[in-house]
Formats: sequence, structure tokens, C-alpha cells
Amino acid sequence: MLTLQRTKVIFISRLTAATALSLVSMTAIGGAAHADGMVFGGCIGGGGAVNCAVRWGEAGDPYIRVVPQPVTEDEKTQSAQRDRKWEARCRPVIAQDRYGVPRYQYAAPGCEFGVIQ
Repeated sequence: MLTLQRTKVIFISRLTAATALSLVSMTAIGGAAHADGMVFGGCIGGGGAVNCAVRWGEAGDPYIRVVPQPVTEDEKTQSAQRDRKWEARCRPVIAQDRYGVPRYQYAAPGCEFGVIQ
């Protein structure tokens, strides 16, 4: 009897999770018309537990962050000055490591994080 009840609970929880995922996906898609986005989602489970997740995001590679470019002439000037100051301090060069992979090397500590001073 315990096994039968557990099976019912698993079935109900999976059905509930799948329904919730479907509703969230439809809400994300149907709630606002965004041609430049995508919905990613899915459920995974086993052993009496189910986990579902949905993520709305821009279409494209999620690991690439788009940095806004300077707009005004003042911002462009400040950005160019920061770049020159960083390059003068860090002197970046590309050198192959012991595995033959090209990697950046810097003359000062913290340069790989954009530290200027």
C-alpha cells in the first residue's frame, strides 16, 4: 500500500510540475510579444522529487555580456584615456602556455581584472 501511495504522489507532483512549467512558459511567451528573446526551461526528477526551471532571456549566447558603448564625446574621451592608462601600466602581450594555448600576460598584478592603478 505504501508503494502505491508513493507512486500516486510522484505522478501528481510530476504532473503539477509539468503543468506549472507549461503555464510559466506560456505566460512568458504570451504575456508580452518579444521577438528578441527566448524561453528556456525543463524539468528533471527522480526518486520522488521533481525540479522545474524556466528562464527568459535574449536570443544568443548567454555567456556573452554586451557592454554599452560610450555615447557622448565626453564619455568617449574618458574611455579612451582609461584604455591608454591601462595599456601603459599593464602592457598586455599574448604568449603560448606550456600546452600551446595563447593566453594574455600582463606586466602588473590585477590587470586581468581591469585594475588601472
